[in-house]
Amino acid sequence: MIEQQSQSQTKKSMSSYIAPLVREIPPSGIRKFFDLTVGSKDIISLGVGEPDFSTPWHVREACVYALERGNTKYTPNSGLPELREAIAEYLYDSFQVPYEPTDEVLVTVGGSEAIDLALRVLVTPGDEILIPEPCYISYSPITKIGGGIPVGIETFAKDQFKLTPEALKAAITPRSKVLILCYPSNPTGGIMTYEDWLPIAKIVEEHDLIVISDEIYAELTYEKKHVSFASIPGMRDRTILVSGFSKAFAMTGWRMGYACGHRDLIAAMLKIHQYTVMCAPSMGQVAAIEALRHGLEEKDRMVESYNQRRRLVVHGFSQIGLPCHEPQGAFYAFPSIQATGLTSEEFAQRLLFEGKVAAVPGSAFGLGGEGFLRCSYAYSVSQLTEAIDRIGNFMKKL
Repeated sequence: MIEQQSQSQTKKSMSSYIAPLVREIPPSGIRKFFDLTVGSKDIISLGVGEPDFSTPWHVREACVYALERGNTKYTPNSGLPELREAIAEYLYDSFQVPYEPTDEVLVTVGGSEAIDLALRVLVTPGDEILIPEPCYISYSPITKIGGGIPVGIETFAKDQFKLTPEALKAAITPRSKVLILCYPSNPTGGIMTYEDWLPIAKIVEEHDLIVISDEIYAELTYEKKHVSFASIPGMRDRTILVSGFSKAFAMTGWRMGYACGHRDLIAAMLKIHQYTVMCAPSMGQVAAIEALRHGLEEKDRMVESYNQRRRLVVHGFSQIGLPCHEPQGAFYAFPSIQATGLTSEEFAQRLLFEGKVAAVPGSAFGLGGEGFLRCSYAYSVSQLTEAIDRIGNFMKKL
């Protein structure tokens, strides 16, 4: 009994050491539902945004060969020169954005580190960070950790979840400093065209904003080619372009990302990167070079497969009474569950335990997410077909 009391007091006292800001940050809404499925063989998970493809063999082989040659040491902090050159060439050839590889490209530990570095470099306590929502769940917590104030800008299904100039203008105050963009969008699959970007760019310039453009899904578009915000006239030097190899090249666990931008911004990010992670894994950098140099055909084949699954899922949801705007990018469907009368959290929990399908409640992604469900279609056709059948049966019982 005395030992139990001592352990309880220890737990209480140890938690008091944790910074209040960190204590108040909720755990990931995505991982919550993923963790519930671990060990449950009868549950189909549509919850995690991870390609079901393995990293192409020749990319893995390049890594193995690097290990066999003993290439296991630190690289330059900003990344292998050959990889930075390959990234710069790829971005110019694919999206018409020019970067100087020597001082405008930084190789990071996944795109997530690049986002974190960008916010740490830009945010002064009290700055307002504009975030179109629903969006990737990390932007707001990382902003808060850096002392910034996240300001959500709601987007709507009627607008295909695009950021409108009217909504952006309405959110700007004298304290606004950074606009975070994520198109193609996680979780909605929405995209922005060149014509959509032009009025946004004008507002960015008028209000002297800096942009962090998370373009991790840039390669995953289906009917219209991705337009990088940095390619809009006048926006290159105002934009930190963030991307990586996880989604398009099926390299999630490799944790290989990058940031590109004005040399002054990249130099500032490099300083933090030097003191925290030193450099991205050397073997992973070799694999990333191989992916860019010789992996584009496999990337295109994966995109075509996602496109087929996208059509299957959108049609399937419409057949079972869940309206779903047609995603134009990424590999997520965002069906509306509003007609059921349940909240997103209630629907997701009941679907998990009664329907044996795991998906993420839209409310986890911020403003505008309530009433929706995020379902990844980066799974096999057989899994997707079975999941839709299960969701349909679940709907009939409601």
